[in-house]
Order: sequence, then C-alpha cells, then structure tokens
Amino acid sequence: MNRTELATRLAKKTGISQKQANEILEIVFSAEPRKGIIAVALDAGQKVTIPGFGTFSTRRRGARVGRNPRTGEAITIPAKKYAVFKPGKQLKECLDAGSDWEIDPP
Repeated sequence: MNRTELATRLAKKTGISQKQANEILEIVFSAEPRKGIIAVALDAGQKVTIPGFGTFSTRRRGARVGRNPRTGEAITIPAKKYAVFKPGKQLKECLDAGSDWEIDPP
C-alpha cells in the first residue's frame, strides 16, 4: 500500500475528504525538517509509542573503518543516527493470526 492508497482508505473509513486525509498523513508522517510529528520527536531524541501498534525510536551507530570497494583503501565511515520501529505485542499477534484478513477495497 502506498501513501495515496492509505489516504484513500483513511478518508473512506473516517468520512473526511481525500484532501484532509492527505493533510493528516503529511502532519504525522512527513520526513521534511520540522514538519512531521513523528520525525520531529525522533530528531529531539524522544520515542513515539502507539499502544498496540509499536514504538518508533532512534539508535546511534558509531564511526567505523570500512573499505572502498574499488580501491581497497581504508575509509572512515562517520557516526550516524537512524530510526527503528519495534512492533507492539498486539500488532505481532494480529500478524501471526492474519491469513484470513479481508482488506477493504480502496
């Protein structure tokens, strides 16, 4: 499912317009600087927990030495902060039992 399909289903389930559904998704999920609620919280070092669904958080990977595949020369790969998602118990259980789910038509 892509963003457009998600917005369509959100609009259909809630009775809001397609435009409003797109705006909501933009507000929550945008990765543009200082825009999306989840991205802003993660950038500030906070966790975002949605009970029953899962937790978004960040981790840090330290700097390390790697190799340039062309030359074999040692290079330093800088430290990096990255996002992770850990599914919640309810989502895991739902997926384990999920082969008989019906997907709403778009």
